[in-house]
Amino acid sequence: MKIAMIGSGYVGLVSGACFADFGHDVVCVDKDARKIDQLNANIMPIFEPGLDMLVKTNVDAKRLSFSTDLKASLKGCDAVFIAVGTPSRRGDGHADLSYVYAAAEELAAAIDPKTVVVTKSTVPVGTGDEVERIIREANPTLEFAVVSNPEFLREGAAIGDFKRPDRIVVGTDVEWARETMRAIYRPLFLNESPILFTSRRSSELIKYAANAFLATKITFINEMADLCEKLGANVQDVSRGIGLDNRIGSKFLHAGPGYGGSCFPKDTLALLKTAQDNDSPVRIVEAVVQANDLRKRAMGRKIIAALGGDARGKKVALLGLTFKPNTDDMRDAPSIAIVQTLLDAGAQVHAHDPEGMEEASKILPEVVMTDSAYDAAEGADAVALVTEWDAYRALDLAKLRSAMNGDAMVDLRNIYRSNEIEAAGFRYSSIGR
Repeated sequence: MKIAMIGSGYVGLVSGACFADFGHDVVCVDKDARKIDQLNANIMPIFEPGLDMLVKTNVDAKRLSFSTDLKASLKGCDAVFIAVGTPSRRGDGHADLSYVYAAAEELAAAIDPKTVVVTKSTVPVGTGDEVERIIREANPTLEFAVVSNPEFLREGAAIGDFKRPDRIVVGTDVEWARETMRAIYRPLFLNESPILFTSRRSSELIKYAANAFLATKITFINEMADLCEKLGANVQDVSRGIGLDNRIGSKFLHAGPGYGGSCFPKDTLALLKTAQDNDSPVRIVEAVVQANDLRKRAMGRKIIAALGGDARGKKVALLGLTFKPNTDDMRDAPSIAIVQTLLDAGAQVHAHDPEGMEEASKILPEVVMTDSAYDAAEGADAVALVTEWDAYRALDLAKLRSAMNGDAMVDLRNIYRSNEIEAAGFRYSSIGR
């Protein structure tokens, strides 16, 4: 199959490289000439483990290419995937669909007959209808189909998620478009990956419902962690105890500083707006969004409490800035609100992150970025573990403690056991224990 990806960001690049690895002929198209030049030089615009080698392998095999020429790239394509950004719109929180609709307008004049136009971007229910209307209005005689095919990729594990998915969701009522999508995903049938065909609108809602549910699990266990602290219980035991119930499951039940990233914050907000616009409020998701927003600053206050309640003039070392390990993504990372809370309280903040410091420095210019966890801790009154990178799971605790002026460690990811931290001379605070 010949496939074009419109947009060479996270979703488009990972999906395009994986489709090429399946043996398809893939071109990733982007308006950003600098990004395309970098990709042609095998310089990745994002950090995702294994992506650079996957891209290089398939470029060398001539199955994957990059271009800024949309019209030439679409010639002879069986399917065109729209994988552009849909950030939260300023002012009202709705998903900004301007990039999706702009892509649709350009496709109308460039695609061949019998092309399947696939919305891979996360979009509200009804977006596929509008994409179809835009193309049909511009080119009334063209035979085409608009299909919804949401992505379910976890940053840091995206390649594995694409190649070994829990499910593939395809939303269309057009039989020939179904056959094209079956052919595209046929390599995954060997892994017995289930493919679920639904209506287009159901497919669009599945993505939002899945992310809202996972965000709810995270927020639930975080609130249980707060209750554990009040009652003298251990949230890790509670998490294991409920996670062993097959109806609940163990995933996304790890207490921490709140969810962030490119998906959960904007998708839960977009779902709220969609529900409100259709007079069908989703109260549980409303509570989840509010609780998560409040939690991030509460984690900053937890660090201040470990400093004795007064952070003015004190130095705090943060270990980890990205919203999760194995990515450089800083979008809605809990560290942003934590840093702001500490700065508002008069603290000085030094930080280290294995991959995220370049991005973080753009958002948090007041933070001093350091070369290592130990450099960040030099002279610090408190050190806080914010992101559970592997590099922080086996720190030399004696070396860390000797570098510090103070003795407070706040473990916002429950990486360590209290006895080993206290044995190294720290006053230890964690989440829900």
